[in-house]
Amino acid sequence: MKYYSLNHNAPKASFKEAVIQGLASDRGLYFPESIHPLAPEFFENIENLSDEEIAFAAIQQFVGDEIPETELKNIINETLCFDFPVVKVEKDIYSLELFHGPTMAFKDVGARFMSRCLGYFNKDNKDAKNTVLVATSGDTGGAVASGFLGVKGVDVVILYPSGKVSDIQEKQLTTLGQNVKALEVDGVFDDCQDMVKKAFLDPSLTHKNLTSANSINIARWLPQMFYIFFAYKALKKENKPLVISCPSGNFGNICAGIMAKKLGLPIAHFVASTNVNDTVPRFLEKGQYEPKPSIATISNAMDVGNPSNFIRIQELYNNDLKAFEKDFSSYSYTDADTLEAMKTIYKTDGYIAEPHGAVGYLGLKKELQRFDGGVGVFLETAHPIKFLDVVEPALDITLPIPTQIESVLGKEKESTKIATYEELKAFLNSIA
Repeated sequence: MKYYSLNHNAPKASFKEAVIQGLASDRGLYFPESIHPLAPEFFENIENLSDEEIAFAAIQQFVGDEIPETELKNIINETLCFDFPVVKVEKDIYSLELFHGPTMAFKDVGARFMSRCLGYFNKDNKDAKNTVLVATSGDTGGAVASGFLGVKGVDVVILYPSGKVSDIQEKQLTTLGQNVKALEVDGVFDDCQDMVKKAFLDPSLTHKNLTSANSINIARWLPQMFYIFFAYKALKKENKPLVISCPSGNFGNICAGIMAKKLGLPIAHFVASTNVNDTVPRFLEKGQYEPKPSIATISNAMDVGNPSNFIRIQELYNNDLKAFEKDFSSYSYTDADTLEAMKTIYKTDGYIAEPHGAVGYLGLKKELQRFDGGVGVFLETAHPIKFLDVVEPALDITLPIPTQIESVLGKEKESTKIATYEELKAFLNSIA
């Protein structure tokens, strides 16, 4: 499998090259040269397959022969070491809980898969050294820190916006030490992401072998297909059109879901549910893509004004807006809407939704009004404990502290404050 740049001004890359480079030399995102749908028999028999078998079938063509089948299956087994329950919330509405991994966020899947791919590519080269440079609006940092902790030949540098991630999220990315370093940026997530992209194209940093573990990296993005397949497997017996609502920030999850649909997965419709960072809802309304600076909200992992993966979604539909709109809707909600939804879900159904899941729920409820007889799933992308300063007062409850979170709470935060790209560059050059 070869990958091309969506800016169409860079050489094609193998899977290995695309993973290691992260971003093409022309600053474009990598995209697979071909997409081959899976056999109809696969979907007819999906309920009889294990999660690991489903994941291997979904990802194998994108890896090709660059990782041997046995090694790839081992990577998948180590990636999927936790459950992905589909929980009924109310009639025809289910939550897909993606927070049962080591850092209690959906990004554990992509981070674990990518770290193990990179580890495989480096295993025979004792001198191989890569620097994983990543921007986070919340959960990416903790998942990447955990996934890459102690991985041989890899330094991890995480940029996060100061004061704009939850206390628990900050602890997860600033307390691990070893090969993981955290940079606290005076700005918003988009500033962090812009610095990362600029570093990739800086010729004076070539010697650092930079790669990204954001969803711009194909090894972080593509595995997010897995749990969309799992949701279909769980609800196939309902025999109803399936609508998937993704709380959307950088649009990696929903883009991976659309890729799953292109592989033949029978998803009736996708909903990109956003907070007030509404670049994509405005695009669907006006037909013009107009990014704007991100705004801080209580669903902070979605505070993205210029979602990187939206260009991949456009490519999946050959930039055909009419075809895109048949499969895709996007709605925006305020913090007040989000809090009200959290309270309603808890009072009516006894289910504790955190802010991102509540936004997903709202988008799903709206879209299901158009799908008479449909069934819907909203993604719960992180455990409510990661947003206890919002969840506890909103629902008037006290959340128990899970083991995964308890292990970092008593640790001391270690971060370096920066405000400019030059400071980032100096820090990268200071790493041995």
